Amino acid sequence: MTESKSAADHDKAPSGEDGAKPGADISFPYDRMTVEQFRRRFPRARWSDARQAWFVPGRTASRRIGRWLAEIESEADAHADAKGRDAFAFDPIDSPYLELGKAGFRIRTPYSKSVVDELREVPFSRWDGDLRIWHVPFRSYEELRRRWPEIEAAARRNEPEERRRRAEERKGTEQEMRNKLRSAERKRHRYPLQSNDLPPIGRPVVTAYGIVVFSEISGELVDPGVVADFYPGVTEDHVWGYWRVPTLEELIRTWPAKMLPVQNAAWWLPTIEELRPSRRTARSRAARKQAKTP
Repeated sequence: MTESKSAADHDKAPSGEDGAKPGADISFPYDRMTVEQFRRRFPRARWSDARQAWFVPGRTASRRIGRWLAEIESEADAHADAKGRDAFAFDPIDSPYLELGKAGFRIRTPYSKSVVDELREVPFSRWDGDLRIWHVPFRSYEELRRRWPEIEAAARRNEPEERRRRAEERKGTEQEMRNKLRSAERKRHRYPLQSNDLPPIGRPVVTAYGIVVFSEISGELVDPGVVADFYPGVTEDHVWGYWRVPTLEELIRTWPAKMLPVQNAAWWLPTIEELRPSRRTARSRAARKQAKTP
C-alpha cells in the first residue's frame, strides 16, 4: 500500500528517531476513515516525512500490521459482497444454470469450453471438482452479469438434446464427412513443416493445433494432393513433423516470447497470452489423471 498524501496534522517522528527502534513501516492510500481506524489500532504510530510512511514501534509490529490489513481487506470484501447481493436483488439473473448460495452463486452447466473461458474471466470464480459446479462470490456479480448472455447461450448449445439434434441434422452431409476426415488427420499427430524452417525438437511451440511439442521430424515429403484440404498452402517442399501434447512441467518451464509471430507463420514460440490457457488446461488434465489414480 502506498501513502499518497502527507499526514501534516498528525504526530511526526523526528528525523532519525526510529532508525534504531524495533518496529515496522506501513503506507497506504490516504483516506480519512482509514487513517482514523489506523490511529485507533496503533495509537503509538508516528508519521515519517522522510520515509513517507507510518512507523509502528514494537517487536511484533509487523505481525500486528498484517492482522489489521487482513481485517481491512475482509471488511472491504464484505461491503463488496453486500453491494453485489443488492445488485442481484435489483436486477437478478433468471436462469436454470444459476443457483443462489449463502456466499454467492453456484453455476452448473453442460461442459462447454466457451463457458469455462468466460467464467475464468470473472474475478474470484473457482471450480469445485467434487460438486462439479462453479462458485462466484456476490462481489463479482457485475462482471458475471455482463458475461452471462454468452455463458447461457453456450450452455444451451451444449445440452445433450441440442447436441443430438445437431448431430442428426449433420448425418450424411458433406460437413459430417469433412469433420470425420479432419478428426482422423489430427489423430495422426503429424504436421507439415517447411524444410527450411523447422521448429526445435522437444520444446513447446504454437501451430494450428495449438501448443504442441515436436518429437520427430521424419523427412518424409508431404503429398499436397492428399492433405491440401486440411493444410491450405502446403507444398511439395514440406516434410512431416510428429507432435505430442506438452506436459504441465514443460509449459511452466517455457519462457514466453516477447515478439508476436510473423504473418502466416507455420509455427512460432508461444507468448504469455497463449501459455496461460494451455497451462490451465494442462493443470486440469493432470488433476483429473491424479484423481483417477487409486
